[in-house]
Amino acid sequence: MKIAVLKEHADGERRVAATPETARKFIALGATVAVEAGAGLAATYADQAYADAGASVADRATTLAGADIVLGVQGPDPASLTGAASGAWIVAGLNPFGDRARVDAYAAAGYEALAMEFMPRITRAQSMDILSSQSNLAGYKAVLDAASEYGRAFPMMMTAAGTVSAAKAFVMGVGVAGLQAIATARRLGAQVSATDVRSATKEQIQSLGAKPIFVENVAGIEGEGSGGYAGEMSDEYKAAQAELVSAHIAKQDIVITTALIPGRPAPRLISDAQVASMKPGSVIIDLAVEQGGNVEGAVAGEIVERHGVKIVGHRNVASRLPADASALFSRNLYNFLSTFWDKDAGRPVLDEEIGDAVRLTQGGQVVNTRLLG
Repeated sequence: MKIAVLKEHADGERRVAATPETARKFIALGATVAVEAGAGLAATYADQAYADAGASVADRATTLAGADIVLGVQGPDPASLTGAASGAWIVAGLNPFGDRARVDAYAAAGYEALAMEFMPRITRAQSMDILSSQSNLAGYKAVLDAASEYGRAFPMMMTAAGTVSAAKAFVMGVGVAGLQAIATARRLGAQVSATDVRSATKEQIQSLGAKPIFVENVAGIEGEGSGGYAGEMSDEYKAAQAELVSAHIAKQDIVITTALIPGRPAPRLISDAQVASMKPGSVIIDLAVEQGGNVEGAVAGEIVERHGVKIVGHRNVASRLPADASALFSRNLYNFLSTFWDKDAGRPVLDEEIGDAVRLTQGGQVVNTRLLG
C-alpha cells in the first residue's frame, strides 16, 4: 500500500496533507509513504524531516508511480495524477459542490474520490473532521487579522494619561469558527457579543463570557440543521434579525461573520447600509467570502474600504497558519484512514456510514447521493 503526498499548487495554499509525524504513523501501519519534494516547505516541514520519518522524497512522477492513496489538502487536478494506480483513492478537501467538473473528471479517470468535507458530524468521526479543525484556526486568525487592521487597542487600558475603552466585537455565526473567535476576542480583552439563528447556541455564547444577541418572539432554528449546520431561516426571522442587527452593528468596532450553508451561497448578513452605519475605522472580517460572502461589498482575496470601514476578505484563512493547520489537517486524514485500516488486507476498508458519506466516485461513476439529488 503506497500513500503519495503531493505538493499543493492552488494559489495561496501553504498547507500540506501529511506531516513527518503522520508519515511516520502511516509507515507504522505498514504503508510506504512517498512525498513530493518541497511539499511541506511552505508549512515549515523540510524534505529531510520526511526522509528522517522513513518516507521517500522525490519528484511528482516518482511520488505518484503506483500510488494506491493520494493525499491532498485541496483536490489535485485529475490530469496531474498520471502514474497513480487504477482505482486509486484521492483523499482531500474536494469542494464537491463548487467544483463538480473535477469530481466528474475523477470518475472518468477511474479514481475513487473521498471528500473529507463530507465527513458526517457524528461522535466517532470528530477526529476526522477537517472542517472543524480548520475552522477553529480560521476563527482564531480572524480575530488576529481584525486586531492588525483595527487602529486601536482591544483591551481597556487605564493609564496616567487617561482610559482607553475596550473594543466592541460582534461575532455573527456561532459554529466552530465563531466560538473560537469569541474566545480569542475575549482573551484579547474585547467586549464581545454574538448571534446565531440556532437558539441552542445562546448558552454556548454565555459560557464564553460573551453577550448573546438574539431575536425574541420569532421562531428561528431550534437546535441544528442537517449535519450540524444551520439551515435556512424564515422570511419573518430574517426581517426581525436584520432589524436587531442593524441597531447593534452600528455600535461595534469589530464584526466577524462566519455563516455558511453547505452547497449554497453564503447568506447575506450585512448590507452596505449597515456597513455605512458603523464608525469610521471599524473592521469587518468576512470568513465566508469565498462562498459569496456574508457582507455586501466584500471581495475575495482583498481588503476593501467602504464608508470608512475596512472589509477584510482573506482567502483560505486557515492556510495563513500553515504549520498548525497542516498538523491538524494531516491528523484528520490519518485518523480517518487508520480507523479503517485492515491489517490482513494491508489497507483501509471503509464502512457504510462514513464510507458512503465521503465517497464521491467509484467504478467510473459519481455515486454520492448529495451530488445525485
